[in-house]
Amino acid sequence: MLTRRTFLASSAAAASIRAVPQITKTKPARHILTLVYDKALGGLRAVDKLVR
Repeated sequence: MLTRRTFLASSAAAASIRAVPQITKTKPARHILTLVYDKALGGLRAVDKLVR
């Protein structure tokens, strides 16, 4: 028997199944760490960059 509650539950489950593959397709972001000489500091400074 299909009640309002079971209909809402099944439609929410179907929507989540469609959304999962799109979430997994995105590439993970990479951190690129670069060492730069800073004259003001008088030494090396780490610059962290987030690349998608």
